[in-house]
Amino acid sequence: MSNRNYQKEMEKIIEGLQGEKKSLLLHSCCAPCSSAVLEKLQEIFDITVFYYNPNISENGEYGKRVEEQKRLIEAFNQKKPDCPIKIIEGDYEPGEFYSIAKGLENCPEGGERCFKCYALRLEKTARAAKEGGFDYFTTTLTISPLKNATKLNEIGEEMGVKYGTAFLPSDFKKREGYKRSIELSKEHDLYRQNFCGCAFSKAESLKRNG
Repeated sequence: MSNRNYQKEMEKIIEGLQGEKKSLLLHSCCAPCSSAVLEKLQEIFDITVFYYNPNISENGEYGKRVEEQKRLIEAFNQKKPDCPIKIIEGDYEPGEFYSIAKGLENCPEGGERCFKCYALRLEKTARAAKEGGFDYFTTTLTISPLKNATKLNEIGEEMGVKYGTAFLPSDFKKREGYKRSIELSKEHDLYRQNFCGCAFSKAESLKRNG
C-alpha cells in the first residue's frame, strides 16, 4: 500500500503553475463524480472532459449518464463563462470491456477486474491526451471511496510514461471532495446511479439490495 499523499502532490503541482493555465484532459466516469472535481479545477486548468466508459453495460444507462454529464458541464459553463469546460465523448465500446473482463467474471468488486477496467479507460485517456496535445490528464475516479486511488494513480503514471503526457496525481475524495460531490449532485438534481456501470457491479448491487 502506497504511503504517498496524491492530493498533496496535485496541490504542489498546481502551486508550481503560478497561475499559468495548462490544458487538462479529465476522464470522467459520470456527472456526480465529476461535479466536485470540475468545481475545484475549472479556474485552474483549461479542462476538456473525456467521457469514455465502455464498462457501462446497457445503451440506455450509457445514454442517461452521458447526457447528465453534458447537462452538468453546461450548468458550470453558464456560471463561469470565462472558464469554459469542453467535452469529448469517446466511442462506446462495451466489447472492449468484456474482452478485458474475460476470465474475471466472478472476481469481487474492487479486485483485478476493476484494475483492468481502470487501465482500459486510463490508457484510452492517455492516448487521447497525447493526440490532443494536452499538458496533463487525470480521472475523476479517485473521488469515489469505493475505488482504489493508489491503483488508479499507479496506472495513470504508467500510462503517462507510455504516451508521453504528464499524469496529474489525485485523490479527489480528500478535503471532503466526495461529500461535496453529493451536495452538488443534489443541487443540480443529477441522476446518481448505485453501481459503477458494468453488468457485474449491477448484479452485486441487486444482490446486496435485494
